Amino acid sequence: MTAPAASPCVNVCQMDEASGWCRGCLRTLDEIAFWSVLDEEDKHAVLAELPGRQVLWLQRCAAGGQEAA
Repeated sequence: MTAPAASPCVNVCQMDEASGWCRGCLRTLDEIAFWSVLDEEDKHAVLAELPGRQVLWLQRCAAGGQEAA
């Protein structure tokens, strides 16, 4: 059995228009809005996406695309 998925929210709630991701947790608005009703499998699927998004985010920041949160 998989452990319950904790929300990745870090209370930095600012949406980035270019990526569609929250600058704090890197989730989309839909992922944030529906988090409480997602089943554990779907929550873990979202969490599995976040490391890749973080890499892309940091690459964009390094290239001058935006500030890191």
